[in-house]
Amino acid sequence: MASTSTQATAAATLLRRQLKQMQTASDLPGISCGLVNDNNIFEWEVMLMISDDCKYYGGGNFRAHLTFPPEYPLMPPKLVFQAPVPFHPNIYPNGELCISILHPPEEDKFGYELASERWSPVQTPETILLSVLSLFEDPNDESPANVEAARLLREEREGKSKEYRRRCRKCVRESLGED
Repeated sequence: MASTSTQATAAATLLRRQLKQMQTASDLPGISCGLVNDNNIFEWEVMLMISDDCKYYGGGNFRAHLTFPPEYPLMPPKLVFQAPVPFHPNIYPNGELCISILHPPEEDKFGYELASERWSPVQTPETILLSVLSLFEDPNDESPANVEAARLLREEREGKSKEYRRRCRKCVRESLGED
């Protein structure tokens, strides 16, 4: 097995290449990436610009940090939204994203996810961020990180309340510096 420093060097090389690809890609609308600190390839700053036609989050610009472990791509990165944190069923109030593809590649001890739904080294920053954009289009209220957001989304889908939409629009305005 490779030593930790050898593995970290390989991860850094891969991340430099992947960051460059994402920064030069013209087919990634709504995604912008850079480094939080120019001396640390393992921590990216990401801006997700949500399409205006997105039902709940349209027009929002959400900032996040994508932090990669030295074992990348064998282990997943962590994505944490920065303030203001979006009100979303799949985002903990502290900003941490909960999505299956970012869970470690092992059997789920709670039995909610199949191993095939969890992290795999074939995932890339691009596939991760595209998955995150799709979560804004279609939030998953089945195994929520934010229980209140999931409850309000269900009530909205059942036609019982518009509170979810109101809270989402508020977080979009905050993301634009309007609130």
